[in-house]
Amino acid sequence: MKKMIQNWKCIPQETTRGLLEMRKLAKEKEIAALLSAEHDSCSCYLEIQAGAGGTESMDWAAMALRMYKLWAQRCGFKVTVVDEMPGELAGIKRATMRMDGDYAFGYAKAEVGVHRLVRISPFDSAKRRHTSFAAVAVIPILDDVSSRFQINESDLRIEKFRSGGPGGQHANTTDSAVRIVHIPTGITATCQNERSQHRNKDMAMAVLQSRLDQLEMARQAQSHSQHTQSLSDITWGNQIRSYVLHPYRMVKDLRTNYEVSDPDSVLEGELDGFIFSFLANSIDKEGEQ
Repeated sequence: MKKMIQNWKCIPQETTRGLLEMRKLAKEKEIAALLSAEHDSCSCYLEIQAGAGGTESMDWAAMALRMYKLWAQRCGFKVTVVDEMPGELAGIKRATMRMDGDYAFGYAKAEVGVHRLVRISPFDSAKRRHTSFAAVAVIPILDDVSSRFQINESDLRIEKFRSGGPGGQHANTTDSAVRIVHIPTGITATCQNERSQHRNKDMAMAVLQSRLDQLEMARQAQSHSQHTQSLSDITWGNQIRSYVLHPYRMVKDLRTNYEVSDPDSVLEGELDGFIFSFLANSIDKEGEQ
């Protein structure tokens, strides 16, 4: 009798384990389907640029950079800020962040576009509501060397300058920052976050390589790249997501209508719901075509 009772107790546990295993396998298959594009498995660069709104948008760009750092760390990606240009009063004008890890590009590509923030301005003494914009671009770091854009040294102009920053004891007193210009295309890459000029040059060159790779992919597809589109018109009417902190609180993706009523959690890096919703929506659209 005692053995029968023990057997009955074991049934729910075995069933639960089986259901959990089935759920895990289903989740793995779902993710594999969502991240099946050619370069989804690559690491990537994520670029943020402040848009219309002056100091407000520069502060928003800095908030967005922090949000993506936190999200990337939650995902287990290695995060490196390659370039960061501070604003005159607050925030940043632009920043480039490298994310190393499996499927970093596949996930991060969901964030490409203009992001809009509505809030009571901390810089306005009248406490008025302001709207700010920041654009996000994502560039894959290609694993296949043979598919990369071939760069000729003679096509490059390398400029050295003193790194910008807050000043004080951390101010850089040497010309360690590096800007590399690809003369035929006009594409540039800058790195000033390392103390070593050689290290800054290597990182700027890696960013330039990825930007030229993306340009070549766009040419081969005979279409404009998402990167160019996302940074070209950072204004009202071009946003993909709205972050509203006043007069109500909500974050809504305008492509999928996915929304949450807790913007603080989103700004702390909880972006998975938006990303998976976008990826699933993209698969559905492909199926309709």
